[in-house]
Amino acid sequence: MAVLLVMLGVNVAVHLGWGSLWLGPLVAVVLVGFARRTGLSWSQLGLGRDRVGSGVRWALTAISIVGAAYLVGVLLPQTRTAFLDARYHLAVTGALMSAFVVIPLGTVLMEEIAFRSVLWGMLGRHMTTWRVLVTTSALFGLWHILPSLHLASANQGMSDAVHGAGASATLLVVAGTVAFTALGGVAAGELRRRSGHLLASAGMHWATNALGVLFGLVAWRLAG
Repeated sequence: MAVLLVMLGVNVAVHLGWGSLWLGPLVAVVLVGFARRTGLSWSQLGLGRDRVGSGVRWALTAISIVGAAYLVGVLLPQTRTAFLDARYHLAVTGALMSAFVVIPLGTVLMEEIAFRSVLWGMLGRHMTTWRVLVTTSALFGLWHILPSLHLASANQGMSDAVHGAGASATLLVVAGTVAFTALGGVAAGELRRRSGHLLASAGMHWATNALGVLFGLVAWRLAG
């Protein structure tokens, strides 16, 4: 419960614009420290040294698959609009900064530690692995409610998808985002389970977000 309350507070703070680049690493350190004090081992947190190699291999595989899918998506005119996100209509330096600094430290680190490390380890004391997977994935989906509130106006592909929906457009976008990110949570959790290390899910998470920014840069150039 304490972990969920911390994450709820962080979610609201970020949505209100109070968050900054140091917040993600700070929250991650606090959560890991709390988990260790409650008796969770590094292995239970998905951070055991003996599984690093496995985590790296699964992470590289996930990054390659996401990268290939994004490449096809950008090259096809029918799906290119999904990459035209106003939030990431950036110069090259801005896109690189976002992909290799802001996203890893401000998003991936905190969310992976929270959902696939600390919550996973704590719930694993009382649930089967599959129930842990479903629970953490559902919470991961709900985590994205606030960030999705303005997604329709920022992303051209999303805007086109809900065009004509009127007042229900925001609801459709929020519901779709929660469902999509929950499924992403399932994929990330399964990578964490199979590899035994958080690096695997973190790699997929980074690829999904950061490569989206980099391929978005390409999409904006093609659209321009």
